[in-house]
Amino acid sequence: MKGNSYFSRKLHSLLGVIPLGLFIIEHMITNFSAYDKGPQGFADSVKWLNDLPLVFFLELIGIWLPLLFHGVYGLYVAYQSNLNTGRFQYGRNWAFTLQRISGVITFIFIFWHLYQTRLQVALGNVTHEQLGDQMHSITTNGFYFVLYIIGILAATFHFSNGMWAFLVSWGITIGPRAQRVSSYIWMGVFVIVAVLFLLSLVSFRGDEFKEAASAALQVTNLV
Repeated sequence: MKGNSYFSRKLHSLLGVIPLGLFIIEHMITNFSAYDKGPQGFADSVKWLNDLPLVFFLELIGIWLPLLFHGVYGLYVAYQSNLNTGRFQYGRNWAFTLQRISGVITFIFIFWHLYQTRLQVALGNVTHEQLGDQMHSITTNGFYFVLYIIGILAATFHFSNGMWAFLVSWGITIGPRAQRVSSYIWMGVFVIVAVLFLLSLVSFRGDEFKEAASAALQVTNLV
């Protein structure tokens, strides 16, 4: 598979919209329930997702496999890219460079996040009901909290700027004016989605989740 393959690049672009877009929007809605409705609201959102019919296969086919291709091929493209911001210092070239860098960060962050959450559930170390407690434990660790902020900003930028590039490469936004308007829209999306994620992150550190985690620990000790 060559880095300049037309089919590979188109598939990579399309799958970036489907898995990464679905992954981010679904996570934004679920995580924002932690800010909006507290620990119980977050637990209810997680339960609703996991009660969907054939949820494992929906996620495997609709998110994880496409995301794996997009991530691995994206790393290959990033490795081949000529990052020449020192020579051509203009906005879109910087965006191109940041897209490659944020893609690498996002790829690492997503799999680290899955290790700390989904894999722990699969191994039986954490239940779906305890994911709020798990996120509280993660976000109250200062080192992880900073890493999660970096990962969230990278993922939301990669998604938003990638949507701008997708519309251009698929011939949807044609001409400088359409592309300029599109850039304003998607940078606005970047700000909104990033803020919602960060509010959720702060909520996981808050007193409500602290109390919920303490109550869960007391119940566990009693059992």
